[in-house]
Amino acid sequence: MIQSIYDDAIKSLKSGGVLLYPSDTIWGLGCDARMDASIEKLFDIKQRPENKGLILLISKIEQLNEYVEQVPDIAWDLVDFAEDPLTVIYPQGKNVSKHVLGPDGTIAIRLVKDEFCKGLVYRYQKAIVSTSANISGEPSPENFEMISPIIKDGVDYILQNPHPPKGKAKASKIVKLGLNGDYTMIRP
Repeated sequence: MIQSIYDDAIKSLKSGGVLLYPSDTIWGLGCDARMDASIEKLFDIKQRPENKGLILLISKIEQLNEYVEQVPDIAWDLVDFAEDPLTVIYPQGKNVSKHVLGPDGTIAIRLVKDEFCKGLVYRYQKAIVSTSANISGEPSPENFEMISPIIKDGVDYILQNPHPPKGKAKASKIVKLGLNGDYTMIRP
Protein backbone atom coordinates (compact mmCIF):
# COMPACT_ATOMS: atom_id res chain seq x y z
CA MET A 1 0.00 0.00 0.00
CA ILE A 2 2.73 2.50 0.90
CA GLN A 3 4.25 2.15 -2.59
CA SER A 4 1.03 3.35 -4.19
CA ILE A 5 1.20 6.57 -2.15
CA TYR A 6 4.36 7.49 -4.04
CA ASP A 7 3.38 6.28 -7.54
CA ASP A 8 1.69 9.47 -8.77
CA ALA A 9 4.39 11.67 -7.22
CA ILE A 10 7.09 9.69 -9.05
CA LYS A 11 5.17 9.93 -12.34
CA SER A 12 4.87 13.68 -11.85
CA LEU A 13 8.61 14.04 -11.17
CA LYS A 14 9.52 11.97 -14.22
CA SER A 15 7.26 14.07 -16.45
CA GLY A 16 8.82 17.32 -15.24
CA GLY A 17 6.22 18.20 -12.62
CA VAL A 18 6.60 20.22 -9.45
CA LEU A 19 5.56 18.57 -6.18
CA LEU A 20 4.26 19.95 -2.92
CA TYR A 21 5.38 17.45 -0.28
CA PRO A 22 6.31 17.06 3.37
CA SER A 23 10.09 17.05 3.37
CA ASP A 24 12.14 15.82 6.29
CA THR A 25 11.92 19.31 7.79
CA ILE A 26 9.07 21.55 6.59
CA TRP A 27 6.62 21.41 3.67
CA GLY A 28 8.58 21.74 0.47
CA LEU A 29 8.36 22.30 -3.24
CA GLY A 30 10.38 19.86 -5.28
CA CYS A 31 11.20 18.58 -8.73
CA ASP A 32 13.88 16.68 -10.60
CA ALA A 33 17.24 18.38 -9.99
CA ARG A 34 18.32 17.92 -13.62
CA MET A 35 15.31 19.45 -15.42
CA ASP A 36 15.71 23.17 -16.17
CA ALA A 37 12.06 23.66 -17.13
CA SER A 38 10.82 22.07 -13.90
CA ILE A 39 13.07 24.23 -11.78
CA GLU A 40 12.04 27.36 -13.68
CA LYS A 41 8.40 26.44 -13.02
CA LEU A 42 9.21 25.97 -9.32
CA PHE A 43 10.79 29.45 -9.23
CA ASP A 44 7.66 30.89 -10.90
CA ILE A 45 5.32 29.22 -8.39
CA LYS A 46 7.44 30.39 -5.46
CA GLN A 47 8.04 33.82 -7.04
CA ARG A 48 11.70 33.39 -6.19
CA PRO A 49 14.69 34.90 -8.00
CA GLU A 50 16.72 32.35 -9.94
CA ASN A 51 20.08 33.50 -8.57
CA LYS A 52 19.70 31.59 -5.28
CA GLY A 53 20.78 27.95 -5.19
CA LEU A 54 18.45 25.16 -4.11
CA ILE A 55 18.80 22.21 -1.73
CA LEU A 56 18.89 18.63 -3.01
CA LEU A 57 17.59 15.68 -1.05
CA ILE A 58 19.27 12.28 -1.37
CA SER A 59 18.35 8.96 0.24
CA LYS A 60 21.78 7.26 0.39
CA ILE A 61 25.10 8.77 1.43
CA GLU A 62 26.79 7.18 -1.61
CA GLN A 63 24.81 9.56 -3.83
CA LEU A 64 27.09 12.40 -2.74
CA ASN A 65 29.63 11.22 -5.33
CA GLU A 66 27.00 11.60 -8.05
CA TYR A 67 26.38 15.29 -7.31
CA VAL A 68 29.59 16.60 -5.69
CA GLU A 69 32.81 17.01 -7.67
CA GLN A 70 35.05 16.26 -4.67
CA VAL A 71 33.51 15.30 -1.32
CA PRO A 72 35.63 16.63 1.58
CA ASP A 73 36.69 13.78 3.90
CA ILE A 74 34.94 15.30 6.91
CA ALA A 75 31.59 15.20 5.09
CA TRP A 76 31.12 11.43 5.28
CA ASP A 77 31.02 11.29 9.09
CA LEU A 78 29.30 14.66 9.47
CA VAL A 79 26.39 13.63 7.23
CA ASP A 80 26.15 10.04 8.39
CA PHE A 81 26.08 10.82 12.11
CA ALA A 82 23.97 13.99 12.11
CA GLU A 83 20.97 13.45 14.37
CA ASP A 84 18.98 16.49 13.19
CA PRO A 85 18.37 17.32 9.53
CA LEU A 86 21.62 18.79 8.20
CA THR A 87 22.13 20.47 4.86
CA VAL A 88 25.75 20.61 3.74
CA ILE A 89 27.00 23.04 1.11
CA TYR A 90 29.80 21.46 -0.92
CA PRO A 91 32.42 23.35 -2.98
CA GLN A 92 31.48 22.16 -6.49
CA GLY A 93 28.30 20.50 -7.75
CA LYS A 94 27.80 18.39 -10.86
CA ASN A 95 25.14 16.46 -12.81
CA VAL A 96 22.34 18.93 -12.00
CA SER A 97 20.66 21.91 -13.62
CA LYS A 98 22.61 25.15 -13.39
CA HIS A 99 19.63 26.55 -11.44
CA VAL A 100 20.40 24.22 -8.52
CA LEU A 101 23.92 25.53 -7.99
CA GLY A 102 24.86 28.58 -5.99
CA PRO A 103 26.38 31.52 -7.91
CA ASP A 104 29.85 30.19 -7.00
CA GLY A 105 29.12 26.63 -8.22
CA THR A 106 28.43 25.24 -4.74
CA ILE A 107 25.74 22.65 -4.15
CA ALA A 108 23.59 22.13 -1.04
CA ILE A 109 22.61 18.54 -0.22
CA ARG A 110 20.77 16.87 2.65
CA LEU A 111 20.72 13.15 3.36
CA VAL A 112 17.09 12.44 4.30
CA LYS A 113 16.48 10.32 7.38
CA ASP A 114 12.73 10.89 7.85
CA GLU A 115 11.10 7.64 6.66
CA PHE A 116 8.24 9.14 4.63
CA CYS A 117 10.36 11.67 2.73
CA LYS A 118 13.18 9.15 2.35
CA GLY A 119 10.66 6.76 0.78
CA LEU A 120 9.94 9.29 -1.96
CA VAL A 121 13.58 10.11 -2.67
CA TYR A 122 14.65 6.46 -2.52
CA ARG A 123 11.94 5.36 -4.94
CA TYR A 124 12.80 8.15 -7.37
CA GLN A 125 16.48 7.07 -7.32
CA LYS A 126 17.66 10.60 -8.10
CA ALA A 127 18.08 13.77 -6.09
CA ILE A 128 14.95 15.85 -5.59
CA VAL A 129 14.97 19.62 -5.19
CA SER A 130 13.74 20.93 -1.86
CA THR A 131 12.77 24.49 -1.07
CA SER A 132 10.23 25.77 1.43
CA ALA A 133 6.61 25.82 0.22
CA ASN A 134 6.06 29.54 0.56
CA ILE A 135 6.02 32.60 -1.64
CA SER A 136 9.53 34.06 -1.58
CA GLY A 137 9.96 36.44 1.36
CA GLU A 138 7.00 35.09 3.33
CA PRO A 139 7.37 32.87 6.41
CA SER A 140 7.79 29.13 5.87
CA PRO A 141 4.55 27.26 6.57
CA GLU A 142 4.52 25.21 9.77
CA ASN A 143 1.76 22.93 8.45
CA PHE A 144 -0.21 22.15 5.30
CA GLU A 145 -3.04 24.54 6.17
CA MET A 146 -0.62 27.49 6.25
CA ILE A 147 0.52 26.92 2.65
CA SER A 148 -0.69 29.62 0.27
CA PRO A 149 -3.45 28.66 -2.20
CA ILE A 150 -1.18 30.11 -4.90
CA ILE A 151 1.37 27.39 -4.10
CA LYS A 152 -1.24 24.62 -3.86
CA ASP A 153 -2.86 25.60 -7.15
CA GLY A 154 0.47 26.02 -8.95
CA VAL A 155 1.99 22.59 -8.35
CA ASP A 156 1.42 19.48 -10.46
CA TYR A 157 0.98 17.09 -7.54
CA ILE A 158 0.47 17.23 -3.77
CA LEU A 159 1.91 14.32 -1.79
CA GLN A 160 0.43 13.90 1.68
CA ASN A 161 1.89 11.77 4.46
CA PRO A 162 -0.95 9.57 5.77
CA HIS A 163 0.75 9.58 9.19
CA PRO A 164 2.25 13.07 9.65
CA PRO A 165 4.72 13.48 12.49
CA LYS A 166 3.62 15.38 15.57
CA GLY A 167 5.31 18.55 16.68
CA LYS A 168 6.44 21.74 15.04
CA ALA A 169 8.36 21.45 11.78
CA LYS A 170 11.62 23.38 11.50
CA ALA A 171 14.23 24.07 8.87
CA SER A 172 17.49 22.13 8.72
CA LYS A 173 20.82 23.24 10.07
CA ILE A 174 23.18 24.36 7.29
CA VAL A 175 26.96 24.06 7.23
CA LYS A 176 29.31 25.04 4.39
CA LEU A 177 32.38 22.82 3.88
CA GLY A 178 35.68 23.62 2.21
CA LEU A 179 37.87 21.05 0.49
CA ASN A 180 40.52 21.17 3.23
CA GLY A 181 38.07 20.41 6.05
CA ASP A 182 37.25 23.99 7.04
CA TYR A 183 33.60 24.79 7.66
CA THR A 184 31.20 27.63 8.37
CA MET A 185 27.85 27.36 10.16
CA ILE A 186 25.29 29.11 7.98
CA ARG A 187 22.17 28.22 9.98
CA PRO A 188 22.73 26.64 13.42
